[in-house]
Amino acid sequence: MTPILETRQLEKRFGSLIAVDKLDLKIQQGSCFGLLGPNGAGKTTTIEMMEGISKPDSGEILYRGEPLSSSFHQVAGIQFQQTALQEFLTVRNTLTLFSRLYESTMDEAELIELCALQEFMDRDTRKLSGGQRQRLLLAIALINDPDVVFLDEPTTGLDPQARRNFWRLIETIKSRGKTILLTTHYMDEAQVLCDRIAIMDHGHIIAEGSPSVLLGEHFNETVIELAADKNQAIAEANGFNCILRGNTIEIHVSKLESALQSLLAAKADLSSLKVRQWNLEDLFIKLTGNALRG
Repeated sequence: MTPILETRQLEKRFGSLIAVDKLDLKIQQGSCFGLLGPNGAGKTTTIEMMEGISKPDSGEILYRGEPLSSSFHQVAGIQFQQTALQEFLTVRNTLTLFSRLYESTMDEAELIELCALQEFMDRDTRKLSGGQRQRLLLAIALINDPDVVFLDEPTTGLDPQARRNFWRLIETIKSRGKTILLTTHYMDEAQVLCDRIAIMDHGHIIAEGSPSVLLGEHFNETVIELAADKNQAIAEANGFNCILRGNTIEIHVSKLESALQSLLAAKADLSSLKVRQWNLEDLFIKLTGNALRG
């Protein structure tokens, strides 16, 4: 199947700095693809080239198998990290303003319902909450009924409830057959929303695949978390490899039940016990040696 978006040997330099180094990506239609990595990894530079905002120094970008053309903006929607809205306009006025930039647009009533804007259509955009503003910016990105939607860190700064409300909007958009390219610093967000992810660092892709497959490839253990206190000495005396993180120890085990039985027999304090599976943040730290920087 021909990818809806593809990069081949994409490269971008800023003086002696190679921001994006011969990058190959394939994004399938109807999927949510996550591009992850720390600040300075080359994510935003890559996204801007794929959006058609900046030109690569070498390599090519294909849309439905053909080189990206100047008309791509008619079928692409973009929610930037930061967008300045025209002051003294209502949400309704703002949608009207942006709709005039495109040859065809989504039905306004449908767009309002999709992005849940009904409550504040006649409110000045300067008086919107963080979550309301992000929903308006998403509506602007969708106003031309695009095939591909670029979401560059869309939930940064939102409270947990607003973030999860925004996730539901993204899942609804995806269910309508839209292709989504998402960048985010929230690993739980990527794990929930993305069908496939690519982890990028220093201009290169260092891992790519579905979240579950990548985690399965790199981890075959379960994590036991306990308050360090006397538990660290007990765990180490019983042959467990422990990692101290603040006041908590992590014990990585392949056989959970037998490990818990051993700790009980050694009279470890299990009152603070947490058992968890590995997540994308763990994967990033393993691959790069660094936490994902916001």
